[in-house]
Amino acid sequence: MMMNMDGKLDELERSLEEIERRMSEPSVGSNPGELQRLGKKRSEIVGIVEVYREYRNTRTRLEEARELTHSGDPELSELAREETRELEPKMEELESRLQVLLLPKDPNDDKSVIVEIRAGTGGEEAALFAGDLFRMYSLFAESNGWGIEVLNTNETGIGGYKEVVFRIDGQGAYSQLKFESGVHRVQRVPVTESSGRIHTSTATVAVLPEAEDVDVEVRQEDLKIDTYRASGAGGQHVNMTDSAVRITHLPTGLVVTCQDERSQIKNRIRAMNFLRAKLYDLELRQQQEKMAAERKGQVGTGERSERIRTYNFPQNRVTDHRIGLTLHRLDSMLEGDLQEMISALVMADQAEKLRSMEG
Repeated sequence: MMMNMDGKLDELERSLEEIERRMSEPSVGSNPGELQRLGKKRSEIVGIVEVYREYRNTRTRLEEARELTHSGDPELSELAREETRELEPKMEELESRLQVLLLPKDPNDDKSVIVEIRAGTGGEEAALFAGDLFRMYSLFAESNGWGIEVLNTNETGIGGYKEVVFRIDGQGAYSQLKFESGVHRVQRVPVTESSGRIHTSTATVAVLPEAEDVDVEVRQEDLKIDTYRASGAGGQHVNMTDSAVRITHLPTGLVVTCQDERSQIKNRIRAMNFLRAKLYDLELRQQQEKMAAERKGQVGTGERSERIRTYNFPQNRVTDHRIGLTLHRLDSMLEGDLQEMISALVMADQAEKLRSMEG
């Protein structure tokens, strides 16, 4: 398989050398726009080329060591065999890394995201769990240095959320969080439960890549925009002006609301960003449904109704059902320590894609 990849990797190396040559030209150095464009292209391929150069160097050393094992000099042959034993696993590891690096990149991976969390079955307990998930993702975002902006909330009286919509602004947020979409299930004794029985509740998470104007067209004549007074937990009014905004996209029936800002203009801008992301997500899911082969090469189905993860409080356990991974540290995960789980999901997805390419 590596021989098939060598041609592509040689081509990438030539491209990198050409980009670096152009970036060193005085005419490019005095053109910030062109320098930025070339810098972006360089950043996309430099990592792959560096691994390829290490692979090629290791391959040459391994070939030389194998030849020396038949040198006729016992001491030299033994040293060569020892080096061969060291280099063979390194070669395999570098080959695997290159195969992953050459996988087609999701064009949305670098984007920021809009996350929707909705309480599912379980009443107040489900709303409290939705609040736990919101806090967990907020802490994870903060640990990565990403910004968080709440777009809309529907709070319950005891600190839970029937719904919370928020934006996570950061390079690569979608690549890290895209596998969080689906039904999350919690098993614990609710604070309102006097008999100590364990209840099961759910919340649904949807992670949408933030859409830009070029990604999806929204025509003004397709929109119905309503304004109303924002309300807080329990329905009480928190604003005496019609600052909350509801936008209905008539062709699809999608409805978005935003009421967290006191300014109607700010709420309208946020609601439009949310609507654009939902329309883009709808378009992406329709494309994926048509591509059955690609759907096989993904972790889980990506369906909103798919139960993806269970959080068991009595056992301090989190189990992801798509990859069969169980971690006995629910407490630290709820504090935003999600990287081990997310990395495992990314690796499983890469492995699935490699298998589907080989098949």
